[in-house]
Amino acid sequence: MCARIIFLAAAAQDVGLTSLSLGLVRALQRDGMKVAFVKPIAQPRSESRVQKKGIDTSSHFARTLCMTNSPEPIPFEKAEEQIRKGDLAALLEDVATMTEALRADHDVVVVEGLIPLASAQIALRLNVEIVRSLGADVIPVLSGVDYEPKFIAETVALIHRQYAREGNSPLLGLMINKMKVAADREKLKDALAPFGLASSTILGAIPYEPNLNTPRLSDLVSSLDLSVVQGSKLDAVRVREIVVGARSVEKMIDRLRPETLVVMPGDRSDIALASALAHSRGVPLAGLLLTCGAPLATPVADLMASVGSNILPILSTPDDTYATASRLAHLSYHVSQDDSQHMEKVIDFVAEHIDTTSLRDRIGTSTEARLSPPRFRNHLIEGARRANKRIVLPEGEEPRTLQAAVICHQKGIARCVLLGRPDAIQMIARAKDIELPADLEILDPAAVRANYVDAMVELRKSKGMTPPQAMAQLEDTVVLGTMMLAVGEVDGLVSGAVHTTASTVRPALQLIKTEPGQSIVSSVFFMLMPDQVLVYGDCAINPNPTADQLAEIAVQSSDTAKAFGIDPRVAMISYSTGTSGTGGDVDKVREATELAKQRKPDLLIDGPIQYDAASVESVGRSKAPDSPVAGRANVFVFPDLNTGNTTYKAVQRSADVVSVGPMLQGLRKPVNDLSRGALVDDIVFTIALTAIQADQQSAGEAASEPARKDAVNA
Repeated sequence: MCARIIFLAAAAQDVGLTSLSLGLVRALQRDGMKVAFVKPIAQPRSESRVQKKGIDTSSHFARTLCMTNSPEPIPFEKAEEQIRKGDLAALLEDVATMTEALRADHDVVVVEGLIPLASAQIALRLNVEIVRSLGADVIPVLSGVDYEPKFIAETVALIHRQYAREGNSPLLGLMINKMKVAADREKLKDALAPFGLASSTILGAIPYEPNLNTPRLSDLVSSLDLSVVQGSKLDAVRVREIVVGARSVEKMIDRLRPETLVVMPGDRSDIALASALAHSRGVPLAGLLLTCGAPLATPVADLMASVGSNILPILSTPDDTYATASRLAHLSYHVSQDDSQHMEKVIDFVAEHIDTTSLRDRIGTSTEARLSPPRFRNHLIEGARRANKRIVLPEGEEPRTLQAAVICHQKGIARCVLLGRPDAIQMIARAKDIELPADLEILDPAAVRANYVDAMVELRKSKGMTPPQAMAQLEDTVVLGTMMLAVGEVDGLVSGAVHTTASTVRPALQLIKTEPGQSIVSSVFFMLMPDQVLVYGDCAINPNPTADQLAEIAVQSSDTAKAFGIDPRVAMISYSTGTSGTGGDVDKVREATELAKQRKPDLLIDGPIQYDAASVESVGRSKAPDSPVAGRANVFVFPDLNTGNTTYKAVQRSADVVSVGPMLQGLRKPVNDLSRGALVDDIVFTIALTAIQADQQSAGEAASEPARKDAVNA
């Protein structure tokens, strides 16, 4: 694999280069491609966004939001010094080394160029030199605020001339940000034709979205060096609109809208009082910015406090109103590094408007489809919504479970049934500040327990179960929830936030039983690596499976992977690769591999194989050159519980990887166990996963029903 390098070149200062660069990364990841991100040279510190300890903002968001292994860029000052000393070649070698290190293991490397600024006149030269040294394709990034095809065409033609190599255009297409009108592609094509660029495709036309251009009040404070007179939690206050209080009160009232910052001299008591009244009456203003260094008069401030406006943020600046308004109008808003939630929305919005199909056609990339973590999580949530299943949660009085149920209810992920005392659940919700939806289903175990005694006695009659014994066992809410699943009142069960794995699994084995054709129950974890999702099995259930059981786990895990959008390439893990080792443990894995091939001849599987040979392409080529999965396995089957659980926890903790699971395989109906350290999001995703399992199992039963009828009628 040798990645195609795509360089994003900003045509002007305020085109949103980082937003579009990371949006492109996200879009390609969702399309199943393995993408790296590099900002080779950092923006000048005097012009760049707010940084933490000198960390580049683009690289920071690439790592934290797009999960790319992005290197830290070369400081602009260092690059400038090298050029001054005549060491441009050495600088470009450093850039090439940084970028080439990522090419071998990725499909595409997205490179963000320098933004052309007045204080960085060598930015364009550096961009051109980097493109040429890397042999990169170029995507110009332009502003569509004042969209006019002729102007866009002239700008693209200029960039083409700047970056052309020996008459060959490196332009892949163009991206236009902040479009306030729909892009007329035919007119743009006609405008580009005189420059010989009619084939330049719009790969992304990003609409202008006012909601994404809302800085926090704290960002304005830091950017303009404002003083805070009153107010806290300024990070939580967004500024959607700025108005200058220069008119009479009656003409200002209509301008007092939510998230509006009112700029006014401190002696405009009338506007201050009107703003305070509007704020207290439910219009959540962003705040007041007092100019000229004039504070509010004490009687006015006291009166404002009396109407309950003391939470209205008030800022101050010594500059006059005109100068302040001018600075605000010309301020370039950048998302700060501590505003990840907002940047996530920006990246997602951009990604939704990028035409990856056209981009793939132009770069000719043919790669193995990878299910990236963002796509996997989206797959879970959307699949669960479509399934619309009823999932029972036996630990209804556990705060994390309660909050997860509320989230699932609000997002339509599943119809959750909480088992617990209603008054206790209400009390926990109040204590944790959780707002319970009126139609969230809560069942009191004491009120419904007796309904399942007869059914449980019937299911366990071979074991001599009596009604009193059944009633006693149904005191356990996990057993009660499992009986609800057994009789078909719910579609799945999720437990384990406070119960042990055995407490969750044992009732399922006794009452639900295994799926027809399955002899064991096993488990998998979905490991959300930075660039793809891997499946690990079995890391939770079977201590020391036989070769036959290991083969069944491999087949179960491959089926699970396929069901969740992963094209399975199965590695049967051992401490030895191929025929290099002998012994009982290796022989078991070798036999299990052969048995799995017999049961599923079309399965891409190999073993025994070491973990590094299965997961790292360079190691795989060396240790197992003829293996169909070496270096690219995505389903890892471990020889025993000790190996599997240790590996899963080591990878999870050392690489800071999110995992979803364990998901149980082989049961007739879905029952899933939680880690006792599960976070709320973990529980939400497990509920979603359970809903999808239930949907798939019901679809499978429906498909097999005609066959059963044919067999009966034959």
